[in-house]
Amino acid sequence: MLDLSRVDRPIVGGDSHENAVITYSPAFTLVPTYECFNRCSYCNFRVDPGQDRWLTLTTAQAHLENLRGQGVREILILSGEVHPASARRSPLIRLIYDLCQLALDYGFIPHTNAGPLSWAEMELFRDVNGSIGLMLEQMRSDLPVHRHAPSKDPQVRSQQLVWAGQLQIPFTTGLLLGIGETPQDWQDTLEAIAKIQDQYGHIQEVILQPHRPGQTQDYLGEAFLPEQLPEVIQLARDILPSEIAIQIPPNLVADPQWLLSCLQAGARDLGGLVPKDEVNPDYPHLHLDQLQLLLADQGWQLQPRLAVYPAYDAWLAPQVKQVVERHRKELTAPKTLPEKIQSEAR
Repeated sequence: MLDLSRVDRPIVGGDSHENAVITYSPAFTLVPTYECFNRCSYCNFRVDPGQDRWLTLTTAQAHLENLRGQGVREILILSGEVHPASARRSPLIRLIYDLCQLALDYGFIPHTNAGPLSWAEMELFRDVNGSIGLMLEQMRSDLPVHRHAPSKDPQVRSQQLVWAGQLQIPFTTGLLLGIGETPQDWQDTLEAIAKIQDQYGHIQEVILQPHRPGQTQDYLGEAFLPEQLPEVIQLARDILPSEIAIQIPPNLVADPQWLLSCLQAGARDLGGLVPKDEVNPDYPHLHLDQLQLLLADQGWQLQPRLAVYPAYDAWLAPQVKQVVERHRKELTAPKTLPEKIQSEAR
């Protein structure tokens, strides 16, 4: 089990947040395929199986070439799900592995989120990833939005978290909010995550992601209200071990004041800031300079981080660790806001 004393613990509590750090990951997303055998009624990402042209390594290489010198450190490999019994499953796993290896070869840190994986698939990906992710979403198994989504079974997903712990894989998980669940479901899901973390110590982040309607989804349930998010964050901070960072996606918190309220409630990470949020394409991120100014005006420092937190470096495969160490050295020196931004913030 991980020595939790080595984990960089988030700053929580207190009346003052002066000089508190809010982190984000400078990232870019590669999508191997949008096809998915699940049919979640809120999804703006998926296409039907067989209706998508998969990403090629040649196209991926062109993207990675263009990213050189742009400050990107994480490559998020975000994939739809091919059914485990499909003949296309093995080619997809090989493609994801090759994309991760290509990202490493270009000096980036891969983070894969490809739905539930088998033990063997996770073992394979461990050798080419800084971390892996899977949203637990909710522990409730009878949500109507998941009626046609067999891999959203919470037992399947929680098993994934356990396997990741047993394999010592740094992991990100989270809750999807506003899909028909209740406040009791929030508590049950957070407690399930906390129980797994207490046993294995491998969960570095928990995302609290409010559902926002998009142009392609047909879910007409009750919307998640922004004023509820600080409440969920406070609940998460009370339940989750303190070494877990609470992450919120800033593009899904439309009002800057509510974003600041979420930080005051205990959120300390903004996740991967990417040119396009593939899961929520209708909601672009604020420009980094805008976020920096917004936070600096309230006494927060926005700082980049890597896809794997320092406490987990010892778990990494050698080639991944080599890339991570190079990025880690680049982030070691304290950084301040550019002079122009500092003067505007004053």
